[in-house]
Amino acid sequence: MNKTAIAAAGLGLTALIGLGAWWWHGQRQLPAPGPAVLERPAATPPLAAPTPAPIAQAASESAIRHPLDLPAAAASAPRAASVIDVGVVLSELFGRKSALGMFQLDDFARRVVATVDNLGRAHAPSRLWPVNPTEGKFLTERQGDSEVISADNGLRYTPYVLLIETVDLRQVVAAYLKLYPQLQTAYEELGYPRRYFNDRLVEVLDQLIATPDIDAAPKVRLPVINGPVQPQRPWVLYEFADPALQSLSAGQRILLRTGPVNERRLKARLAELRRLLATGAPRQ
Repeated sequence: MNKTAIAAAGLGLTALIGLGAWWWHGQRQLPAPGPAVLERPAATPPLAAPTPAPIAQAASESAIRHPLDLPAAAASAPRAASVIDVGVVLSELFGRKSALGMFQLDDFARRVVATVDNLGRAHAPSRLWPVNPTEGKFLTERQGDSEVISADNGLRYTPYVLLIETVDLRQVVAAYLKLYPQLQTAYEELGYPRRYFNDRLVEVLDQLIATPDIDAAPKVRLPVINGPVQPQRPWVLYEFADPALQSLSAGQRILLRTGPVNERRLKARLAELRRLLATGAPRQ
């Protein structure tokens, strides 16, 4: 299973977010600490919010850097009354069948803000993603004495890259604005009561756009697994052999795994999305 996120196309607003979410399943399934705060049917395990790491701009955390021009209804309505049906919004953008197939609609707002925040950190647990994973597995090949990401690995992402390139980002932003009150509330509940979610999104987009371009296939390796029990899906544990690459954020590592061509195409769309979101995102 692969995923990659900020699928500006996939998230509709998550599309952007989804990036780390869609294409690569090579992220370890790390548990996210913290108690669940939303009630759900007993048959479905609760979605626990990750404990947020400290943010470096505490002194100015209340200052909004990238304010949004929200639709009048969303801007003026009480938060309790501003809940919009996520399935309807995403169906209008991608079609009902695609929306139901691509997205995790339960706890969608919380999944979006947690994934966006995590893409800028070391790990982005896939169980919190707002999008469903794609099929397939991470492909590698031998190159001399080293193991590198296979050139064929990037082919699995091409359909998603094409989708991202054809979707109208202004419509994506329009959907984002409709859902923004719910996203902001979810972000505050995640542990950032004085932070503005759109600022964090732009911050993560800047980080993704700054992902280094690498033309040569990067070397990867499997960590040593101690103990008699071996993982059934070892490909999800691959790491970059270069410590500098492995130390990048989860979102940046995901971008690198899509391959150099896909990475450049995705970053071009992310830059356009960033421009729309950082300049007030005028309403349609």
